Amino acid sequence: MTMTHLAFLNFRHFQNVGIRLGVAALVLGYAAVASWPGRAEAAAPAMQRIVVAPNSHGFMLAHSHRPFHPWGFNYGRSHLIEHYWIRHWPTVVQDFHNMKAMGANVVRVHLQYGRFMRGPDRPRRREFKALAKLLALAQRTGLYLDITGLGCYRRAATPQWYNAMGQRRRWAAQETFWRLVAADCASSPAVFCYDLVNEPLSPAGNRPLGAWQPNSSFGGYDFLQYIALKPGPDGREKLAVRWIQAMTRSIRSQDKHTLITVGLLPWVKGWGWLSGFVPKIIAPHLDFISVHIYPNSKELFQAMIGLRKCAVGKPVVIEETFPLSCSPQQEQTFLLQSRAIACG
Repeated sequence: MTMTHLAFLNFRHFQNVGIRLGVAALVLGYAAVASWPGRAEAAAPAMQRIVVAPNSHGFMLAHSHRPFHPWGFNYGRSHLIEHYWIRHWPTVVQDFHNMKAMGANVVRVHLQYGRFMRGPDRPRRREFKALAKLLALAQRTGLYLDITGLGCYRRAATPQWYNAMGQRRRWAAQETFWRLVAADCASSPAVFCYDLVNEPLSPAGNRPLGAWQPNSSFGGYDFLQYIALKPGPDGREKLAVRWIQAMTRSIRSQDKHTLITVGLLPWVKGWGWLSGFVPKIIAPHLDFISVHIYPNSKELFQAMIGLRKCAVGKPVVIEETFPLSCSPQQEQTFLLQSRAIACG
């Protein structure tokens, strides 16, 4: 049996045991898969940019036109990479070599806004130098990066001045962040994509000043983030589009080619798209759809229903998944079934 794609394993559930558990989960997937796309694709002598295939249902290498199937890790140990990539750089190097050896071809890394920005237009040069170093490592090891930005995972690391901003100033600050990141990454073929933000929310109603995150901490991390505090005159779905357009314009001012996506919360039975980010509405403004799906053993079929909701004419990537609420065998079944829709 040959699998045409697999999904990203989620770093947040590996916090206390580091990459070892992620590797173990990857091995579980390998138990039922005779060959991985990552092994064949890694044989290319030099990295090529990844582009959307002409049929708009998958990816390919820009020059050779060989199919590319994202398969890898949401990377982190007991902390986000920013906590150790300067002091413990050899650890990062070893982890990248380990992930490559296990067949991964993409690594998702998370950049917290407060770690990279000293002020709305003042970058922290040390962190940007570390990002440049990571780009070079990715290129040496043949691992593409899914660069997810604007993180506010740790409240202590989020500047008070950032949370005190209103929508207009906050969007401007976010655009500056992405412009700086894209300027540093534009020349590297090792960037698979920019993920604008992890699990964004478009507000259904008015929120208090500074309430940019819901009370939904998981393991000490805040993964969800509002893009505004008011839905706006044209509704929350159109607000999501306007925000994506603003961030994308900022990136494209520096980088005309690298793929852009946003990591979506899943469709939920009885509730629909709670995030306000609806695939069929935002798809024209993104290069591909990314979704986070954690199958539930009590209603396994719902995972595939949610995935089908993402099939709106653009490539679909399962950017996060893990047997959090199901068995490894049930997760494996979901991954095999997902081949009919997702391309990575």
